[in-house]
Amino acid sequence: MEAEQRVVVVDVNMKFWTMVVFLVKLAIASIPAAMILFGIGLVMTLLFGGMVAGFSARV
Repeated sequence: MEAEQRVVVVDVNMKFWTMVVFLVKLAIASIPAAMILFGIGLVMTLLFGGMVAGFSARV
């Protein structure tokens, strides 16, 4: 088996407009991820909020 070699990237040679297109695609791809995380947070908030409301109603 070959020995492990570590690599350090010191420069990325990319044209300006290629970088702009890449960042726009990145921003568009982050929208569904944010929606999923928002949905998970909403469900957790509703669950824990309901539990707290249920416990305080007993007192």
